Amino acid sequence: MPIQGEGWELHVERLGLHRRGALARTYGRYAVHIGGVPSGPAGFMVETVGPGDNSAPDNGRRIEAGRYRLTTHYRTFVSAGYSRSDSVVAEPPMPAIRVLDTGRRTGILIHPVYLPAPKLYVASIGCLNPTRAVTADEDVDFWDSRARVIGLIESLRRFRPAAFADAVPTVIDNAAVVIDGEPMERP
Repeated sequence: MPIQGEGWELHVERLGLHRRGALARTYGRYAVHIGGVPSGPAGFMVETVGPGDNSAPDNGRRIEAGRYRLTTHYRTFVSAGYSRSDSVVAEPPMPAIRVLDTGRRTGILIHPVYLPAPKLYVASIGCLNPTRAVTADEDVDFWDSRARVIGLIESLRRFRPAAFADAVPTVIDNAAVVIDGEPMERP
């Protein structure tokens, strides 16, 4: 599913699977487009393995390829008021954006990886974890992942500042994540 070239779009292109021992993750690349033009944050994304499935909660799979609206989020992970610590790994609250319209799946976020160690490979089921380029044998660096999530939040804040005016979940008008691909093999 290509981007539509309208508004703020986070395009995620799934490239394949990474495996390291018992751990597995989907690996892809991402780029922000505003009005169809590449505009800022870009890098790579990890998420759990597929196939994508939005039909049942807690099913252990990534979300389906598709287009999803975005909203601010304020629980354990937040879209504003997150920890500014630069020395305590994963000090709460951590930064995140929530993905909407995920069928029976709930709590799907774009957020950093975090401890314990296995969650530095891929942090949660269904969620998206930004990163720099990594190989199948590498963990994602928490500080890099966190900075990338903050970069996405700041890009969204510049695009729709009103959505971030109050610390309540607010749909970010004309903003979406577009996920392409359902790879089941290594890249």
